[in-house]
Parts: sequence; C-alpha cells; structure tokens
Amino acid sequence: MNKDDMTMAILAARKTLDVSWEALSEKVGLAPVFLTSACLGMNSLKPEYADKVTEVLQLDSEVSAALQVCPNKDFAKLVPTDPLIYRFYEIVGVYGETIKELIHEKFGDGIMSAIDYTMHIDKEENPAGDRVVVTMNGKFLPYKSW
Repeated sequence: MNKDDMTMAILAARKTLDVSWEALSEKVGLAPVFLTSACLGMNSLKPEYADKVTEVLQLDSEVSAALQVCPNKDFAKLVPTDPLIYRFYEIVGVYGETIKELIHEKFGDGIMSAIDYTMHIDKEENPAGDRVVVTMNGKFLPYKSW
C-alpha cells in the first residue's frame, strides 16, 4: 500500500466512524498536527502509534505498515491553489523577510528547525469573527563557522 492509498483509507474510515483529528490524536497519544500530517502522508509513525491509528479506525495492518514508511516530501506545486494553504504562502511572501530579520536580530545567523519543531492550531472566539491561532515552535539552529 502506498501513502496515497493509506491516506484515502484513513480519510474514509474517519468519515465512516465520525472520528475527528482531535479525538484520534487523543486516543493515539500524539499531537493533532503531527498525527494529521502523518495520516496525510507527510511524516511517518513509530509502530506503536501506527498500530493504534489502525486499531481506532478499524483498518488493517497494511495501513499501519504504510504509516511507518518514511515519506517522500515532494512539493509538486510551487504555489498551491487551495485558498487556505495559499494564504500561508501569502503570509510568508508578505512577512517572510520580516520574520527572518527579527529572528536574526534575536538569535543571530541561523534557521528555525522544522525537525525539532511543534505546531498547535487553536480557535479563539471573537465577536468580530473567530480567529485562527497558529503557534509554531522550532529549535534555533545557528550556522556554523569553520
């Protein structure tokens, strides 16, 4: 089973069983963002977590095996056309240089890790319209001089 087939099986099972990503993450014991990313094929899971996903979603061992395979993180499109995903590109396009300048000012020359990293997505109720709160937390990795 490839990652695309795995994802389709997981999405179908979630719909059939009416299991939200939040509920699945609680039952599996992983953060919702990371677990969702793995189920969508962009990360892999350790066997105990992959088995727990398939147990909760009543899926077979082929899905568990596919969840454990290291993914090929291929970004097929330069700019995605999905409006929600595109907005993140827009944010980086508008604020990317600002983010870079402020990180360099506070930390020095380096990058924020996407490996040693966490992200949380929350909802903030607001009378003017509910707000999406995205918190990204990555380890700073300074560039090495030699």
